[in-house]
Amino acid sequence: MKARFLSESDVSRVIEMAWEDRTPFEAIAALYDLNEPAVIRLMRRELTAASFRCWRKRVTGRVTKHARLRSPDITRAYCPTQYKHR
Repeated sequence: MKARFLSESDVSRVIEMAWEDRTPFEAIAALYDLNEPAVIRLMRRELTAASFRCWRKRVTGRVTKHARLRSPDITRAYCPTQYKHR
């Protein structure tokens, strides 16, 4: 995927989505046109070395980060109670 300029708020949101367990890389690709290797490069650039290692350890092999590996029963990217509206 072609790299494009992301605003500070977009970079922040991509980082947030990358840390979320239930948000697959495909969702990030759909919203920001960044495939998994591009997200990894962004995370390496934006996080401290220790935080990047922690994140990579966390997401490596995590089934929920890849839509094709998820159960077909899961049709959402986040828990219904994650975003509480008042």
